[in-house]
Amino acid sequence: MSVHLPSREGSVAAPSRAAVVGLRPAGDRAVLIELPSLDAVLSLQRQLDAEPLPGQLDVVAAATTVLVVADSPEALALIARRVRSLDLASGEQRAGELVVIETVYDGADLDEVAQLTGLSREGVVAAHSGQVWNAAFGGFAPGFAYLAGDGGLDVPRRSSPRTAVPAGSVAIAGTYSAVYPRESPGGWQLLGRASAVMWDLERANPALIRPGDRVRFEPVRASARLAETQGSQPTTTPAPSSAGPAANPGLVIVSPGLQSTVQDLGRPRLAALGVSAAGAVDRSSLRRANRLAGNPETAAGLEVLFGGLVVRAERDQVLAVTGARVPLSVRRAEASADDGGSADDGGSAPAVERHPSLDAPFALLAGETLTLGAPTAGLRSYVAVRGGLDAPEILGSRSTDTLSGIGPEPLRAGSTLAVLPPAGAHVVGAPESAPPLPEGVAVLRVVPGPRQDWFTDASAEAFYSEEWSVTPQSSRVGLRLAGPQLERCRDGELKSEGTVLGSVQVPPNGQPVLFLADHPVTGGYPVIGVVVDADLDLAAQLPPGARVRFVMVAPPAATH
Repeated sequence: MSVHLPSREGSVAAPSRAAVVGLRPAGDRAVLIELPSLDAVLSLQRQLDAEPLPGQLDVVAAATTVLVVADSPEALALIARRVRSLDLASGEQRAGELVVIETVYDGADLDEVAQLTGLSREGVVAAHSGQVWNAAFGGFAPGFAYLAGDGGLDVPRRSSPRTAVPAGSVAIAGTYSAVYPRESPGGWQLLGRASAVMWDLERANPALIRPGDRVRFEPVRASARLAETQGSQPTTTPAPSSAGPAANPGLVIVSPGLQSTVQDLGRPRLAALGVSAAGAVDRSSLRRANRLAGNPETAAGLEVLFGGLVVRAERDQVLAVTGARVPLSVRRAEASADDGGSADDGGSAPAVERHPSLDAPFALLAGETLTLGAPTAGLRSYVAVRGGLDAPEILGSRSTDTLSGIGPEPLRAGSTLAVLPPAGAHVVGAPESAPPLPEGVAVLRVVPGPRQDWFTDASAEAFYSEEWSVTPQSSRVGLRLAGPQLERCRDGELKSEGTVLGSVQVPPNGQPVLFLADHPVTGGYPVIGVVVDADLDLAAQLPPGARVRFVMVAPPAATH
């Protein structure tokens, strides 16, 4: 359980005068700003959030950095110019609440932490619960807050991260503590467990702990109530299989294929809460599908992985399919003898099949079934329905985020998709030519990453000169690549910092991961490069086995 108490301290004192240490490019639409202290980080974040410039999308604070994401290189230039002019000693930080979290101290790493710190188990518990932690910033996952301590407990991450850390786990890494909001991978040292619900969309403020809050951990016995099902907090909404009597049923999922999800253009501007933008991985294909179907570009459609989707129309619909090159077939339901079928053929007439074109609108009449075959090129298909899908809207978007669990669940057989009535004066579009999908080696342009200097010169050269192959372990979170091992020239750990869509992060195994739509908003592995925004839709269409080569381009002038 947790308790909010009013602050008695008023405003937090402003930090002493501090200057920006440096600006490091993070692609063509983001910059990682290095700062001398956490106070300077919080001051910069507050000022950017208080008076956002046009085009400013996200401000992600971390231990000694602030990541700023813009919607264009021009907007990024204005933001960078403003950052250089700010007085980081000005203003006051938000005076937050005191949150008390009851904790059972029986964590799997308690003995190891005791050895690392030279304390007894009781001493570790006393050091952790005997101080007030300050919520510095969010990240990693919705509801995950980095709590800054007094430095008395300073331990490294685990050398081998766990594949699944239980929800409610109370953990430490470096001088920070946190509570895992849901089951997820993690490398922090586990001290105990709590029943507090860290993220709940039913609350006015979904995050229990927000930047500026103070946190105290209160030891309790194991008999205290614990949230056994916290790993499935209501951050997800069931697939719209029972939309209610007022809904307008439009399509029924006969087969979802390998994976089919509802997607729109995502939920930007929430990265500070640990919420990824998500949305369509190939944004241009979704926009084109919506344009063809006569929808606003923000309408929700279906993202289909590797074809295999089969849907049946409950009412007459207008659809458009874009993205991967997949064959389309529409079959009309067989007619019974009562409906005019011939009795000589056993009471039914032969089904009628037609083959609509990709990148063009077509009708799917009531009772007809659309099948997307296996792609001959590309990976992801996008299906738009005139009016747009009426999936639940969460945090301003109908998108499914597979990493955080926010949004509708992936579709399953029997799901019913409601369709909204057409909005505005949008008309069905004329057929369009789709951009070519890669044949042979796909070339992606890359701005040198903010942490390229963490790698040896030979590894940096290999990153750009060698070919990489996409592995089957890839997902909406990122493309996992196989190739030469990239070696670091630095020891130690990188403090967690903001990561942007298109970041190429390199974990200790030396094999890069190219972040896609559902990537975590912060990470602790160095980013060697960032794919430019214009090439990310191409990356979205690379199937397992595809070959990739990275080509270096100059960073934005504003970040020099």
